[in-house]
Amino acid sequence: MSQSIEQNFLESAIKLFRYYKKLGEGAIAQLNDEQVLVKPNELSNSIALIVHHLSGNMLSRWTDFLNSDGEKPWRDREAEFEKSYANKTEMLEAWEKGWKCLLDTLESLKPEDLSKLIYIRNEGQTVLEAIQRQLAHYPHHVGQILYQAKILKGDDFKSLSIPKGKSDSFNQDKFGQPKERKHFTDKL
Repeated sequence: MSQSIEQNFLESAIKLFRYYKKLGEGAIAQLNDEQVLVKPNELSNSIALIVHHLSGNMLSRWTDFLNSDGEKPWRDREAEFEKSYANKTEMLEAWEKGWKCLLDTLESLKPEDLSKLIYIRNEGQTVLEAIQRQLAHYPHHVGQILYQAKILKGDDFKSLSIPKGKSDSFNQDKFGQPKERKHFTDKL
């Protein structure tokens, strides 16, 4: 018996979110307390502020997801870009709390939930659209974290994908293996 397109979408979305969570963690793990607090300039956010925003957004959007507006009255979005964490440990606790809320909610959804209408800032959208919206939003910020980590670590940054200059050897290895149906996040 084959799975529905809706079930495949949910499983794929969960894998993608886990993939981006792992990428962010791989970059953050290479940094110390001081580095996560560095702001590249006054108009930019530190990694800690980006994490604060991600966690705040995730908790707001995914708490009571099917029943209440995704912009909760208790959320202070402006503070997410002003108030930082005391240290990396505190930041990682917020990171985990946000991702847990998101992933627990996604794992509780059923295929038939994808067509339900939910609201974010009083704007109606389907559950499918809300998931896609965050699949664009969260990787954007994870990319910012990776970019800043690479700048902060310089040559000491350990690549989280195919290292620069290693594409040919990576491809030779891949094309030397039998074909298989595999999602790119399966390696995580």
